[in-house]
Amino acid sequence: MGQGMAGRLLSAGFPLTVYNRNRAKADAFAKSGARVANTPSDAAADADVILAMVSDDAASREVWMGANGALSAARPGTCLIEASTLSVQWVTELAAAVAKQKCEFLDAPVTGSKPQAAAGQLLFLVGGAASVLEHVRPVLTAMSRDIIHLGPTGSGARLKLINNFLCGVQAASLAEAVSMIHAGGLDPEKSLSVLTGGAPASPVIKLISARAASGDKDINFMLRLMAKDIGYARDEAKSAGLTSETSSAALEIFKKAIDKGHGDEDFSAVVNSLRK
Repeated sequence: MGQGMAGRLLSAGFPLTVYNRNRAKADAFAKSGARVANTPSDAAADADVILAMVSDDAASREVWMGANGALSAARPGTCLIEASTLSVQWVTELAAAVAKQKCEFLDAPVTGSKPQAAAGQLLFLVGGAASVLEHVRPVLTAMSRDIIHLGPTGSGARLKLINNFLCGVQAASLAEAVSMIHAGGLDPEKSLSVLTGGAPASPVIKLISARAASGDKDINFMLRLMAKDIGYARDEAKSAGLTSETSSAALEIFKKAIDKGHGDEDFSAVVNSLRK
C-alpha cells in the first residue's frame, strides 16, 4: 500500500522522503527522485506532512514513538497523518502525544488495496480537525478518489474497522458456504455462479470467490491482517458496551485459516480454508 501511495505522491510532483524497514523497498524510489531515509526520525526531520502506512498498532507505535521514531523529529506545526488500520484506542493515544509535540494530527485510514493505491483511487476516511484536513487536502487528493471527513479524531479509525469487520464477516460466511457446497456434492462452479449472480453478491463476495476459484496467489490484503482488523473491531464494540457475535464467529474462522498456514496469503484464501 505504501509503495503505491508514494508513487502517486511522486507523480503529483511532491518532494518526498521515504522510509521502510526493508531498505530495498525504499531504494526503488530513489530513481524517481525521492530521498531514502535511514530511520523514521530522519524521514520526518524536514517534513511538512508525515504519513504512515503500517500493519498494526505495534508497528505504528514503533514508527512514531520508538527509538528514532518520527514524532521525536517532527517540528511544531507539522501535520502527522496515520493512514493505517489501527485500534481507536491507540489512535487516541497517538493523537494526544502529537498534541504535546505541538503538531497537528489526522487519523485517515483508507479503503481499497494495492491496485487502488497504485492507481490513486483510495478512499480516505478522516478523523480530526476540518481545518487541518483542508491544509493537507492536496496531498491526500493525489492518492485518492475521494476524501470523507467523518468527525473528531478516532472517527476515521472507527469506521474503517466497521468497514473491514463487514468485509471479514462476508468472507467468513462465504468460506462456510463453499464448505457446504463441497460437502453436499454440488457443482462448485454452478453453485458459485448462483451465489455471485444473485442476492448474496456483494462486491467482496464477487471478488474473493473469483480469486479463490482461479487460484490467484497475488496478495492484495494479507489474511492475518484481516484477522487483526476483525479483532480490533470486536474490541471496539466491547468498549462501546456492545456484543459483536458475528465478529467473534468470523474471527474464529480466520484463526483456523491462519492455523492451517494461510496467514501470509491473500485474505481470499479463507474461502477454501474450511474444506475437508
